[in-house]
Amino acid sequence: MAEHDEDALEIETDDDDLEETMRQALEAVEEVERSGDTSSDVERLEREIADLRDRSIRTLADFDNFRKRAERERADLRRYAVMEPMRELLEVVDNLERAAAAGGSADDLKQGVEMTLRQLQEVLRRHGVGAFDSLAQPFDPALHEAVSRQLSEAVSEPTVAEELQKGYRLHDRLLRPARVVVAVPAEDGGDGP
Repeated sequence: MAEHDEDALEIETDDDDLEETMRQALEAVEEVERSGDTSSDVERLEREIADLRDRSIRTLADFDNFRKRAERERADLRRYAVMEPMRELLEVVDNLERAAAAGGSADDLKQGVEMTLRQLQEVLRRHGVGAFDSLAQPFDPALHEAVSRQLSEAVSEPTVAEELQKGYRLHDRLLRPARVVVAVPAEDGGDGP
């Protein structure tokens, strides 16, 4: 009986091994079948890679074209940004040419120049350019360019005593500083601007 049990054990073991071998064979067959599809998968993946490469090249080309177009537009904008103000200034030039060609008295000429000056000031105002007051204001090196200074008993801090050339702003930025004479307190000994 012991021999019979050993034979049964061997058969069971052989059956287990056989099932395991059959399972492995089945997996191998499935793997071979899958590997048969691999060539089509590889071809599909190669097509996808080629498509993605083509798309990336086109995207880079589109971006390069966009960059070049934007640079051209910026250059044109800088080049022609003053077109409208210049067009308006031509009207002022026309009036100055008419005044220079016209005959008349000095009073007529003065009146024509004053009218043209008002026209020019209006053009500047429409484009955000305006003069600022400096006379009797505290000296500010951010707004004023000191041309000379003078001692004065009447001031306690450096103050603009005379405006030689007006200062202008373009909107909220300084366009040109005012050229001024600065009065400094006499007790400073003249160490100011």
